[in-house]
Amino acid sequence: MLIDGIHVIIKSKYLGPEKPGPWANTFHKMNIDVFNLGPLFIIYGIAWLTFLYGIWTGQSWAYFFGIIISILTLWYLPIGTFISIIILILLLINKNNIPL
Repeated sequence: MLIDGIHVIIKSKYLGPEKPGPWANTFHKMNIDVFNLGPLFIIYGIAWLTFLYGIWTGQSWAYFFGIIISILTLWYLPIGTFISIIILILLLINKNNIPL
């Protein structure tokens, strides 16, 4: 998401196909230009990298942060939704192995 956010700010298009994925339909219905969402994607990308850092280094805040960022990314169909569901499942399954 970080790279896509930077790319859309610089090139005014997302990586991949010309038309963004199904997630864009929600924003179109709210009359929001999806090509102006670069900063949002950058924030999400940094948040995911922060979560990965937290999990990797055993930070106590990483478990709850992962749940929050996963829930907040469910709108990003299809790939973001898929990854978020996988992360949520892994966090819930491994709750006892993650420092809280």
